[in-house]
Amino acid sequence: MKTETSYQVEILDQRTRFTLREVCERSDVHAEFVVKLVNYGVIAPIDEGPASTWAFDAMALARLRKAQRLQRDLKLNVPGLAMSLDLLDDVEQLRREVARLNQQLRQFMED
Repeated sequence: MKTETSYQVEILDQRTRFTLREVCERSDVHAEFVVKLVNYGVIAPIDEGPASTWAFDAMALARLRKAQRLQRDLKLNVPGLAMSLDLLDDVEQLRREVARLNQQLRQFMED
């Protein structure tokens, strides 16, 4: 018997803002978890202030979901999540830089 896998894709505008409650509902997490992520610098609200007034952008929501996957798949604690996400960000930045330098090198070789 073949089972079908379905995926739900949500396209968010970079200007979209989410309250703490909306982030919790969309990610199926408790507010305490989000507060811990903020305290460890994993995600950041748009403006400083009390947690009840926090708003998050789409990038923070995506990063929260990535943190959830890491925690689920690798059983990382919050400090481990913070370090892992920072390292993943560094790797992505380095990949972009290598691609840019390779493009410059190809252009140089063509001239």
